[in-house]
Amino acid sequence: MTGEEPLDAVDAKLLLALADEPRAPVMALSQRLGLSRNTVQARLGKLERRGALQSFERRIDPAALGYPMSAVITTRVTQRRLEEVADALSRIPEVVEVDGLSGDTDLLVRVVAVDADDLYRIAGQVLASPGVERTSTALVMRRLVGHRLAPLLERSAERPGSPAD
Repeated sequence: MTGEEPLDAVDAKLLLALADEPRAPVMALSQRLGLSRNTVQARLGKLERRGALQSFERRIDPAALGYPMSAVITTRVTQRRLEEVADALSRIPEVVEVDGLSGDTDLLVRVVAVDADDLYRIAGQVLASPGVERTSTALVMRRLVGHRLAPLLERSAERPGSPAD
């Protein structure tokens, strides 16, 4: 979505409705928002093409899959091997997300594990990845604010001058 116009208020309201009821059919969404079925269908298609709708996987709790432990591994890499490192990390199933950072740390690697021994094994795999120079592992003790976009969507849905106004 980089470089594209921000979503308008109608798109934000549609995404909020989906956040409330992810499995809501198009007809239910159209009734809830006071839009035609065709309008909702077209906007959903546009949101998918723009990449505004991400995968369903984000809503699955790793603990339900037997991975109750979460950790972040800050990683320093050889810059010219960044693509190779990313490829290696993508092959470790317990790596659930990798963010490139600015500053002294190059990557923030989010992992899940079965227990402490499993986390030790996973951290070792990350460190052994070609191009990784150094790592530091921190256990996530408790999630204080989970992934959320509703406050931003609510702000966008209230934006004046939208087609819904």
